Amino acid sequence: MKPNKFEKLIGSGLLTGYSPFASGTVGSLLALAFLPLGKEALAALILVFFFYGIYIGGKFEVEYGKDPGQFTLDEFVGTWVAFFAIPLNLYSIIFIFIVWRFFDILKPFPVRNAEKLKGGLGIMADDVIAALYANIIGQITIYLIIK
Repeated sequence: MKPNKFEKLIGSGLLTGYSPFASGTVGSLLALAFLPLGKEALAALILVFFFYGIYIGGKFEVEYGKDPGQFTLDEFVGTWVAFFAIPLNLYSIIFIFIVWRFFDILKPFPVRNAEKLKGGLGIMADDVIAALYANIIGQITIYLIIK
């Protein structure tokens, strides 16, 4: 089954998935706009859209193929995970964003393995694991600098 119009809007990260260049990075940039909502709201967004992303990610694969660039909801969830409980300032935003995109693009173990999972689970899981790496590095870096 292919995604309907609403699912395309959400799955494409508010249409960022249709960007002619670097759709994942464009989606991640737009996801930053949600960070001021706070930790509790981000936790809810992560939970809801991780599971919804698994569901509609599979539909995007039916229409566009394996791990399609048009699907950027995984980038939104990944961005929210990368920034979860990170104190926000210009330096932390730039640093975490770069680290997050680095891990998402490089896909170190076990990120690449998670990407091989079937359907929407594979689409979502690799980004969440890459984002967890970025968050951990961010938390350690902030602790060492502020300490």
